[in-house]
Amino acid sequence: MHPPELVIRGRRVVTENTVGPASVHVTRGYISSISIFEDVPSGCDLVEAGDDSIVLPGLVDTHVHVNEPGRTDWEGFATATRAAAAGGVTTIVDMPLNSIPATTTLDGLKAKLEAASGKCSVDVAFWGGVVPGNRSELRKLWEAGVIGFKCFLVHSGVDEFPNVDEQDLRAAMPELARLGATLIVHAELPGPIETASPPAMTPFGPGTCPRAGSGQVRNPNESYATFLRSRPRAAENEAVELMIRLSRETGCSVHIVHHSSADALPMLREAKASGVAITAETCPHYLHFAEEEIADGATEFKCCPPIRERENREQLWDALRDGTIDMVVSDHSPCPPEMKCRETGNFMDAWGGISSLQLRLPVMWMEADARGFNINQLAEWLCRAPAALVGLDRRKGAIAVGCDADIVIWNPDREFRVSPPLIHHRHKLTPYTGEVLCGVVEKTFLRGQIVYDGGEFGSARGQVLLRGME
Repeated sequence: MHPPELVIRGRRVVTENTVGPASVHVTRGYISSISIFEDVPSGCDLVEAGDDSIVLPGLVDTHVHVNEPGRTDWEGFATATRAAAAGGVTTIVDMPLNSIPATTTLDGLKAKLEAASGKCSVDVAFWGGVVPGNRSELRKLWEAGVIGFKCFLVHSGVDEFPNVDEQDLRAAMPELARLGATLIVHAELPGPIETASPPAMTPFGPGTCPRAGSGQVRNPNESYATFLRSRPRAAENEAVELMIRLSRETGCSVHIVHHSSADALPMLREAKASGVAITAETCPHYLHFAEEEIADGATEFKCCPPIRERENREQLWDALRDGTIDMVVSDHSPCPPEMKCRETGNFMDAWGGISSLQLRLPVMWMEADARGFNINQLAEWLCRAPAALVGLDRRKGAIAVGCDADIVIWNPDREFRVSPPLIHHRHKLTPYTGEVLCGVVEKTFLRGQIVYDGGEFGSARGQVLLRGME
């Protein structure tokens, strides 16, 4: 057995169900043993966390829109993975859309792999896409190494990734069940959205209404309430109901992405209890922000499904507590700032997506701690559960013998104010700007090699992770 080359130790090391003093021994990029704090073999490097810091598993984020190739001006592998490293995220899974070509064919995957080569600061895996008419590509993509498939039930926002309907799902889901692949679903149905009251239908004429208390006239589309009404809970509720039914009928494992409607939680709870192969995620923005706090014109808050009311937010937290919602991922969906329409404040014209890849850990810690959750629960939502979703839990998401030495040293008590100079995403516009968050990432290790250290980045050591190679 080879001796460790590196020991990372601390007084608060997060392992399964425990937090306590330990030394983590790293050999050839893997965790070879977890020992008592004092066990530091001679001849190896030692990295010691401060007494106030926590040694966490590297975070896993299974919902990231990198947008390269084709829309690299929106983000890109180099900038996205640097932001990930700065946020303690050591593995991301790239979404199959917003890039051109989309990852809906084998050629699309090959283009993605070529684009990622040599640029990544952290490890990257890939979702394939389910769109109308690409059933023949699903097995090819699976055998080439995607870790699962994504579909939209409503227009995705980009024409090269069209949404599917029930007929398309009935063609694709039995094939995915045969492959053993999970289908992740943007669960909003178009019907309830199409029947929601259009914004122009106001008593003040098309596109105008009085600004409260001012006598002035403004476009109603500047109001967040207008946008929220345009994406009703019914769109999510009916979509979740459909996916439960189809999962039960076809045997295909289903995962609901970025869930926001509390109304659908009882049916998810019942489906999971009855043995339906369905899981769900939510995102920090649904657990931190609330509709009542979003100012008119603040289009950086627009995402789909939308951020809903305070009472809805607290029900999502309850669903995390009882396991109805399994994990929290970023849904990092950036775009050039001009696409957010901040100058006009028009929610209906703005791109729907929130930039937050770097900030998931401090946002979630601050909110979870305030509600009495502990650090092990946080590690479950941000590390282990996302890794398990994509079949990487033997390597990722835990400080355990045999896992990759993906480790974060993080001070949960240090505060910082979110400002553009601290953000490593390509574009700096985010609804978190100006917020004071609690929890500073000090060092991030990928397979025992430091990739982020107090604001400085190491070399791009990230690998492409293809299914079957883990």
